[in-house]
Amino acid sequence: MQRSAIEKILQELAEGTVGVPQALESLKHLPFEDLGCATVDHHRTLRQGFPEVIFGQSKSVDQMRTIIAALLDKGSNVLATRIDPEKGDQLVASFPQGIYHPDARAFTVEQHPAGIRGKGTVLVVCAGTSDIPVAAEAVLTARMMGNEVEKLYDVGVAGLHRLLARRSLLHDASVIIVVAGMEGALPSVIGGLVDKPVIAVPTSVGYGAAFGGVAALLGMLNSCAAGVTVVNIDNGFGAAYAASLMNRIHA
Repeated sequence: MQRSAIEKILQELAEGTVGVPQALESLKHLPFEDLGCATVDHHRTLRQGFPEVIFGQSKSVDQMRTIIAALLDKGSNVLATRIDPEKGDQLVASFPQGIYHPDARAFTVEQHPAGIRGKGTVLVVCAGTSDIPVAAEAVLTARMMGNEVEKLYDVGVAGLHRLLARRSLLHDASVIIVVAGMEGALPSVIGGLVDKPVIAVPTSVGYGAAFGGVAALLGMLNSCAAGVTVVNIDNGFGAAYAASLMNRIHA
């Protein structure tokens, strides 16, 4: 439930335009709602500033429909990650106001504009075109969390001139998310060029010795550039959430 909705209920209660039973009915599912298949945390928006996000990879469409309906009923926007195209089509059929984002493998419903809450721009950089699905997940998440987002794709260390030609984007950003597979070198390069937080996202892109992203993960954890932090393999969502907290304007 949105903070503004709770404030409205309390204001109406104070003014006497609604009674205590009506107010209790409106608030009865705070802090959570037991749906049988899930226990939805409706209090999360008030507590953390953003509604619960649905990790859709292992959930059935019926389970997601139930959770999405509960979130929408409380006035929340919806972000569901790791949604394959088949599930995406079914969710759009059930919620025509929603959008499936194939590049990010995600489904969203925006009942109200997120509004810009960031102090500056979150820049999402990816090393290669094969890293775009993870980068796109980060872009979408950061936008849903109320940030201005720029993206810079396919500027890996195999052709570093591509990155250096766009240095103004690096210097204008408040937080930079860097997505890379293979040996995971790009975050170290960018971390050595800027004076702002760099969040490194290793991807599972690479040949056999990449070990499904472990090589990139270890390379990023051992970065010699100060100010580089690392999230889990393929976790574009987690990087964007952390970037949003860093970039947020607090009331």
